[in-house]
Amino acid sequence: MTTADGERRRQVLARAKTIVVKVGTNVLSTTDDRLDVNRIRSLAEQLHGIVSSGRKVVLVSSGAIGAGMGLLGLKERPRDLSHLQAAAATGQAHLIHLYDVNFRQFGYHAAQLLLTANDFKNRDRYLNVRNTLLTLSEFSTIPVVNENDTVSTEEIKLGDNDRLAAMVANLLPADVLIILSVVDGLLTGDPTLPDSRRIPLVEKFDEQLLELVGASKSSRGTGGMKTKLDAVRTATAVGTDVFIAHGQRPNVLADIFNGEDVGTLFLAEQDALPAWKRWIGYTLPPKGRLVLDDGARKAIVDQGRSLLMIGVRSVEGEFAKGEVVSLCDLAGNEIARGLTNYDSFAARSIVGKRAEDIAKVLGSVPYDEIIHRDNLALRV
Repeated sequence: MTTADGERRRQVLARAKTIVVKVGTNVLSTTDDRLDVNRIRSLAEQLHGIVSSGRKVVLVSSGAIGAGMGLLGLKERPRDLSHLQAAAATGQAHLIHLYDVNFRQFGYHAAQLLLTANDFKNRDRYLNVRNTLLTLSEFSTIPVVNENDTVSTEEIKLGDNDRLAAMVANLLPADVLIILSVVDGLLTGDPTLPDSRRIPLVEKFDEQLLELVGASKSSRGTGGMKTKLDAVRTATAVGTDVFIAHGQRPNVLADIFNGEDVGTLFLAEQDALPAWKRWIGYTLPPKGRLVLDDGARKAIVDQGRSLLMIGVRSVEGEFAKGEVVSLCDLAGNEIARGLTNYDSFAARSIVGKRAEDIAKVLGSVPYDEIIHRDNLALRV
């Protein structure tokens, strides 16, 4: 790590006031799939150090299913939903108990939040989660967030806790997201190869970074380096700096905050987006897609305008009024997301039309634009 890289790390951490720490299943597990009590104790001590510095901390913790497997005597991760949920239900109680016992040594309580995708899709529920987390910061608590695996189905499943951590970071918003895994950071190649080297600093996320990693998953968890890079892309795009580091390294969080050469730092690409724009652009999955001509792309990206129907070439998917759609250029690149003023049926009937022609088709012009600028978030 160069002197300049070290200074960037110190600058990032000096201004950070709200931190989200995500810890993976493999970090918390022993070889026999039981929770590593010593590592949880060490993690509690390091989180205490961060809170004692005047910062707010939210912990996103995996480990419920892995803990349940050990308690129930399961030799391998269940494949069917009912057994997965049984392991999660058993393991979550044990996991939060261990966090609470260890936090109490430093004067804190563990506050449990179990979330599903619907808690992020619904605006009222999204704000309720945010308000709960902010209110908990007024007390001697450390929020512990996990996906509610005991009730999640494919329709409401977030997928993995890397994604959950990025969404929590966007929701708060957090200044820094720290992802603790069982890799030293982003490497130049396969971690099993001797010539692979850690990359200390990534100044701008590039799609070519995905070529450095495979599609493999961790042995006990649901993610891999690709899911971590997806989380990095989501978080850095809205103004959050991200570290990926080895969670089994002793005092890894303390070392990060001391500015030591640990893990990989991914710098935020812009100042933090307003909360409304973060929710639209980086939390909700799009229900459909609008393909725009070059004029509409320029108006949105370069001139900060709303999207008019005359600039829409085609409408794809089925969506209702008020749902999120993806805006793409003629080459298929996503440039923005927004809340649509028309449902997919109406949009198809007026695609490419001027306002005066829309009235002839629909009988009136409820909205001049299909997506107003206030309800649109750029992704370029």
